[in-house]
Amino acid sequence: MAILEIEGDELVVTLQGADRLLALKRRIAVPLRCVRGATADPGMAREPKGWRGPGAHVPGVVVAGTFHPDGEKVFWDVRDTTRAVVVELQDHEYARLVVEVDDPAAVVRSVEQALDAR
Repeated sequence: MAILEIEGDELVVTLQGADRLLALKRRIAVPLRCVRGATADPGMAREPKGWRGPGAHVPGVVVAGTFHPDGEKVFWDVRDTTRAVVVELQDHEYARLVVEVDDPAAVVRSVEQALDAR
């Protein structure tokens, strides 16, 4: 699971527990100017992941790490697809962040409010 927070002019994703090891990342910081929006999207888990590198993928159990579908770079950290949030990015190394959070609706509101305030 991940924690998404707005810290100043950045969206910060902090990975928790074993997901740090599986994804081979602890934290991702993205300037808000690179964030296009966020949505709660449990269906995203059914999308093709592309080739993995680095990370872990056990279907139905966990998707964690960097994946490369269709020439893009997407970061995943999802175990429970019902709590998945997709953050769309531009002009960043990642095209999207797909992460599991405690309260998807609250995270989406927080991101959208930060973008509106920008």
